[in-house]
Amino acid sequence: MSRIGYARVSTIDQDLQTQIAKLKAEGCSIIRSEKVSGASRDGRAELATIIDFLRPGDELVVTRLDRLGRDTRDVLNLIHECEQKGAFVTVLDPHVSTRGEMGHVVLTVLGMVAQMERRFIKERQREGIEKAKGIGIYKGGKARIDHERIVELHRSGIGVSEVAKAIGCSRMQVYRILKDAA
Repeated sequence: MSRIGYARVSTIDQDLQTQIAKLKAEGCSIIRSEKVSGASRDGRAELATIIDFLRPGDELVVTRLDRLGRDTRDVLNLIHECEQKGAFVTVLDPHVSTRGEMGHVVLTVLGMVAQMERRFIKERQREGIEKAKGIGIYKGGKARIDHERIVELHRSGIGVSEVAKAIGCSRMQVYRILKDAA
């Protein structure tokens, strides 16, 4: 039986170290992490790897439920997949586990709260953008990744995985940028 930690932040300029430290302190023997949005499971290769390798009695540990995802259906599906493999899910803050029936209820409610929080964030962001556009100061989000460099590296014959490693982003981001450039 292994305690497997999963840490996630949404953007490449955010830091994973606090989550990783908490997971280590909880005794996680394996910790996988990634910098990708939690809005859906698309592009979350590390999480998929964990789910694939879970064994009966293993425990998937996250610091907060929104690290697993911000969509209630996705979170519940993830929990269901873990249970199908005989594994458990534990959230550290607040401390809830699927080892007990009450844990399922609490995780369902927390999943709904995470999804609602995501909607509120997007709504506030949209309102802020509209306000900034109205007064002529909105210039769009800053590019965190050098799109031209990605296209240049790929055209020189470097594969998508190698480009992603060199730039420090996901393969999915490289694919999107190459698609937009085409």
